[in-house]
Amino acid sequence: MEGEKNKMNIHFIKSSEKKRIIEQLNEQFGIESLPYLLIETGKEKIRAFSGSLSKEEISELSRTLNIEIIGQYLIKKEHDLRLSMDATQILSKQITKKVVEINEEELDLWLHGYDLPIKTERGTVILKYQSNFVGSGKSNCDKIINHVPKERRLKN
Repeated sequence: MEGEKNKMNIHFIKSSEKKRIIEQLNEQFGIESLPYLLIETGKEKIRAFSGSLSKEEISELSRTLNIEIIGQYLIKKEHDLRLSMDATQILSKQITKKVVEINEEELDLWLHGYDLPIKTERGTVILKYQSNFVGSGKSNCDKIINHVPKERRLKN
């Protein structure tokens, strides 16, 4: 069928796996809770759903309708976990580890899609400008590699 190509493959994350994810988020960033239904959707992406539908209702809808997307993109599972730009804001009150403070010039570079020449510990870091979290990137110790999606980068 034509519509089958775009249909989302929904996999609900079990409570034991959710617990492991939260433990890893706590170890990496100090995050202690995710009060959401977690859904894994291809390419190692985890989405968070906080609506009133049950797992069963979502499954039934996905069988009868062409659901392309559900929930908010939260985490990319790689060697470690990388928070999406939105997740850094949604979970900002819990983030206490691996935070790199940046200045206005670095923020401008970051939002335009450039890597930042900041030496820091290897792995995923969360960037913060003043009181705002502005995304996450991967540090290779010499620079922080930009992960701002192309469609969200500033153009000028």
